[in-house]
Amino acid sequence: MLYRFDDVDDRLELLPLAARRALDLAGRRLSREGWQSLSLADRRRIVELGAAPVVDVPAVVERVLGATPAASALPPPAEPDADTPPDAVLAAFGEERPISPAVWGALTPLDRYALAKVAERGRPERLAAAYAEIVGQTAVSTHVAASGGARMVDVSEKRTTHRRAEARSLVTMSSAAFARLRAADVAKGDVLGTARIAGIMAAKRTHELIPLCHPIALTKVTVDLELDPVASAVRIATVAEATDRTGVEMEALVAASVAALTVYDMLKSIDRGMTLGPTELASKSGGRSGDYRR
Repeated sequence: MLYRFDDVDDRLELLPLAARRALDLAGRRLSREGWQSLSLADRRRIVELGAAPVVDVPAVVERVLGATPAASALPPPAEPDADTPPDAVLAAFGEERPISPAVWGALTPLDRYALAKVAERGRPERLAAAYAEIVGQTAVSTHVAASGGARMVDVSEKRTTHRRAEARSLVTMSSAAFARLRAADVAKGDVLGTARIAGIMAAKRTHELIPLCHPIALTKVTVDLELDPVASAVRIATVAEATDRTGVEMEALVAASVAALTVYDMLKSIDRGMTLGPTELASKSGGRSGDYRR
């Protein structure tokens, strides 16, 4: 809740950016004297409120009632848009300190507010320090924290919408292996049935298989397998659906991949030269990035 570049320590003698955000959104302005007249407990609480994804305005107003001199009223500003960094922010930080829409959207509301406030003043040394602390290595990847190291992207601000993804894969084999598969003459048993179950189970455990994927409450997973006699292949088509804050592309792709691997495993004693793939996303819908169809 306190940024190093803001030069405010835990005594809170000065207003940190989190407190400024809380006061701004509550439509209140406090002088330094008024801020310091509040108890340390009240100041800490205002900082906590300002760091929250959504500021509890009545709680902020209640905490500043005892300030001397009293807080003045002002129109509350709009929060920076979560989808696109403002032009003023991009201009202030410049090309040497890029902020892509993906990186901007992965930041917290307080981070976006802080960058916008620093951009208003345009002081070079403060711009550099704020960028290093808030954006930092995130500019390279949203799965990397500002100071380096892997992190899971915060999706709490995203809208819950219906998400759907379709994926497909292909397992190509020898004519002998295909004939055994079509005749249901495979020692390990029901190849297609087992692959279908494997794909569904894998989709539900995607977050355990792919680092930093979010657990998703899937509402639907289908895995369809079709024999292609001309190509001596099994065509796999999967669908994953959920009503959530993040997409289900990985769930559909994992289902297709594991179903293909299961087909290979059950037929490898007949043909170890089978090929898998291509495995690809066929379509997705829902979410901020819109629809996609291959």
